[in-house]
Amino acid sequence: MSITIRRISANEARERDAALAEALSDVLIDCVEGGASVSFMLPLPRTKALAFWRGVLEGAARHERVLLVAQTAESRIIGTVQLITALPDNQPHRADIAKMLVHRDARRQGVAAQLMAAVDQAAHEEGKTVLVLDTVTGGDAERLYLRAGWQVAGVVPNYALMPDGAYCGTTFMHKQLAV
Repeated sequence: MSITIRRISANEARERDAALAEALSDVLIDCVEGGASVSFMLPLPRTKALAFWRGVLEGAARHERVLLVAQTAESRIIGTVQLITALPDNQPHRADIAKMLVHRDARRQGVAAQLMAAVDQAAHEEGKTVLVLDTVTGGDAERLYLRAGWQVAGVVPNYALMPDGAYCGTTFMHKQLAV
C-alpha cells in the first residue's frame, strides 16, 4: 500500500474541515471498536469522536500540537498521531506523543512505523529532544515503540480501562532525540 504521511497545517486546522474531522473520527471509532485503549469507551458515539477531533484541530491551529495523518493514494486517512507541544514553561524541550492510531484494515503494512518516524522528525523540527508516551502494557503498540527506540520508564498496573471496561496496565515510555 502506498501511503503518504502529512502534517495538518495550522491554516487547515483553523478551517476545521468537516471532512477531515469525519475521516479522523472513522479511524478513532474503528480503533476503539477494535479494542484499543485510547481514552474512549464502547460504544463511542460519532458526536463524541467529532468533538474530540474538533478540539485537536483547534489545538493544532493554536500551535499547541502537531497533527500528522497517514493517507492512501486515494487520500483516505488510515492513521494519525499527535505531538503535543504545549507543556509547562520548564519543559520547552519535551513533547508528548498521543493518539497513534491506525485503522484495522491498514495494519501490519508499516503505517504505524512510518507515523512514528514522521513524528520523530516533527519533534526534531519543533526543537524537542525528549518525547514521552504511554501505551497498553504488552500490546502491539508497546512492541512497535520498543522497535522504534523507545525506552520503558515504568509500568502502572490497572491504570486505565479497555473500551469494554476491563482494567489494563499502562507502560510509560520515553525517547531521547539528538539535538
